[in-house]
Amino acid sequence: MAASATMQSLLANSVVYGAGKSRSARVIHLVPANRYRHMVVRSTAENGQEEQPSSTIPEASKTPPPPPTPTPSPRPPKKVSTKFSDVFAFSGPAPERINGRLAMVGFVSALAVELSKGQDVFTQISDGGVSLFLATSILLSVASVIPLFKGVSVESKSNGIMTSDAELWNGRLAMLGLVALAFTEYVKGGTLV
Repeated sequence: MAASATMQSLLANSVVYGAGKSRSARVIHLVPANRYRHMVVRSTAENGQEEQPSSTIPEASKTPPPPPTPTPSPRPPKKVSTKFSDVFAFSGPAPERINGRLAMVGFVSALAVELSKGQDVFTQISDGGVSLFLATSILLSVASVIPLFKGVSVESKSNGIMTSDAELWNGRLAMLGLVALAFTEYVKGGTLV
């Protein structure tokens, strides 16, 4: 059905004209008028006479072809700010990454100590875990901030499955896991495992 409608529209909009006395010189052009407004069809008879040009639409309704649209130039890479206030801003690159990295280390180490010694999170903190927590926090914070102050973005070092988004989600889940572990042990009154 659609094919027959297409053929009818092509035949209805085609330009048909003869080229003199010879039958073999008859030229049939199937040109949709709405698609090629700027097209002019010319034909040459067998005896070498050039016929008058025939257009697909009347002269009065011809419009010039639209100018070509310019292709957008690629955007330059976004510069990373190395100012302290930009790095540590609320939506800056440092706060959530550092907290997420600390939560990942804290969650894994809390579970490891709980499995090896049988101590819950609160007992681990009271048995000297504060100094170990502070040392780990300072070390990971400094190690996380140095590349940011040098202008290296986390996204530029992402590849494969180790992407910056995966690190953010792992950090978020570790923060939730650490809070859930502490809350469960508090409600339960002992270790989780």
